[in-house]
Amino acid sequence: MDKGQIRHVIAVGSGKGGVGKSSVTTLMAAELQRRGLATGILDADVTGPSVPKLLGLSGPLTDRGEGIEPARSRTGMTVVSSQFMVEDEQTPVIWRGPLVTRLITQFFGAVHWGPLDYLFIDMPPGTSDVPLTVFQTIPIDGMVFVLTPQDLAALIVKKAMNMARDLHVALLGVVENMSWITCPHCGERINLFGAGRVDRIADEYGIPLLARLPLAPPVSELGDAGRLEEYRSAEIGALVDALLKAVDELTTGAATTL
Repeated sequence: MDKGQIRHVIAVGSGKGGVGKSSVTTLMAAELQRRGLATGILDADVTGPSVPKLLGLSGPLTDRGEGIEPARSRTGMTVVSSQFMVEDEQTPVIWRGPLVTRLITQFFGAVHWGPLDYLFIDMPPGTSDVPLTVFQTIPIDGMVFVLTPQDLAALIVKKAMNMARDLHVALLGVVENMSWITCPHCGERINLFGAGRVDRIADEYGIPLLARLPLAPPVSELGDAGRLEEYRSAEIGALVDALLKAVDELTTGAATTL
């Protein structure tokens, strides 16, 4: 498939669920949108879509002749998701693999994305049909991986990283989410899940540690209210700065493609 008017396609993966990958994807996209860059999100987690809830979006989508029109968030981000194709947010998508993979290719190729600076693909957990379809059919520029400090999250994210490496996808960097929480009384930083392993993973794969992000209650509160794009923090700003640097190095041939 051709990227058309999309400058950069960035996949975001985690290996396992529950690490806040969709929130991190949405926060990166929202920060870029605030900076004046046209941004979209393709929610590829077909059976467990989260992005519409985080942004307060609902379907159905329409086709006005130029392709499927994506939904638009309050700040103008364009979004497609399987959530827009079901009756309500509690209706499950019970499809076999071939239907799911066909939908992913349609989400990229049959959607009227228009000119975009960045399209993020929120990948499902695991290393099955959907990631394989994305890697083999969509022209991804690079991939960001999200994990939490536990050993289990580190172990499983390596499986996803190895899959991307084996399929020659550029690894842009890793993000450690829920890295700490700040005590509301004394301001002390507390590592709820212990010391993280993200430094060792970044060194092992020769890629940047893009950010350590805190466990911040406003992220959950705004996400539940469908207003996550309103969240701003110094850490998210620094994450996006690091991402832009990694993408720039990639385009100049300096990024690591394993």
